[in-house]
Amino acid sequence: MQLISPEKIFRGRNIWSKAIPEIKQISQRPLLLGRSLSTKNLRHKIYSDLQENNFDVHHAILEFDCCYEDLNRIKQIILQNNCDSIVAAGGGKVLDAGKYIGNSLSIPVITVPLSASTCAGWTALSNIYSKTGQFLNDIELKSCPKILVFDHEFIEKAPKRTLASGIADALAKWYESSLTSSKVNDGLVQQAIQISRVLRDQLLIYGESAYMSQSNQNSSWCNVIEACSLTAGLIGGIGGEKCRTAAAHAFHNSLTQIVSNKKPLHGEIVGVGILLQLRLEEMRNNNKLANQSITQLLVLMRKLNLPTKISELGIDVFEKNNLEKIADFTCRDESEIHYLPFKVKKEDIISTITKFEKQEIRI
Repeated sequence: MQLISPEKIFRGRNIWSKAIPEIKQISQRPLLLGRSLSTKNLRHKIYSDLQENNFDVHHAILEFDCCYEDLNRIKQIILQNNCDSIVAAGGGKVLDAGKYIGNSLSIPVITVPLSASTCAGWTALSNIYSKTGQFLNDIELKSCPKILVFDHEFIEKAPKRTLASGIADALAKWYESSLTSSKVNDGLVQQAIQISRVLRDQLLIYGESAYMSQSNQNSSWCNVIEACSLTAGLIGGIGGEKCRTAAAHAFHNSLTQIVSNKKPLHGEIVGVGILLQLRLEEMRNNNKLANQSITQLLVLMRKLNLPTKISELGIDVFEKNNLEKIADFTCRDESEIHYLPFKVKKEDIISTITKFEKQEIRI
């Protein structure tokens, strides 16, 4: 079975109010799940709107990243209050937590992204972390969210940094899927790859304009936020696991094992992972165009104030045996690194990271 998309998708300006009657058809006692202080006012609006429409709404806050301790605590809140749905409103960790809990309790999930930082509002997948932010594993869910509400008014209030992070995360769709699925004959997978190519081109062309002018009046901004949060999810839905992740996300997962005081966002780490993947392709797979791709990406990433090296994520790979830890986790048996069409060993990871961190790249 292939889980392609949410059952119903609402997108556009002031679309939240139009979604409420649809939510009413599947729920009377929702739990509103959130986390960040920066989204508190938006969550208050969502809570008030649900109350005004005669929902018996309850509220819970995610205390950590999407971790089992938090997930189990929130499950108990839902059971104690006999909630019949979960409305997850926030960034990727909140959306993943809501999806996982809804999946576990077999209640419908309504995702309400409050930034364009990931496509988590779309997918039937949850990434699980430790309480201190280390990636543990990803869980395939029984279904995509029942309803996805992508309100441009909500996204407009998000920090610019989240959009830059979302652009980096969405760009990975092309750089990973085109590599891992290049020899796949499945027509849907091939089509998903082509969508990811168009997505990449649009982000390269319009990403800076969207970042500089965060407004509903800017068509570039509207197209880019939907590319990051909706189109990226569609690619994973159509292409399945073959179009999901490869080295860029493998590097992300390993880098989260090292605690950073900067607390980088998911897409910020993935963006560095794309650059490392391209350098790995150049070194291990003789990709002559990899360096050109790196230069092209660096132009955009620097305009978006995105990190371009591991050190800029607040991690020193040359201290406390960090490089060994990163290489070990990147090459563990269940790592996405093994989706690459060439063999990668721990020594390759160490060599790639060492050269990349020490190299000064001029553009």
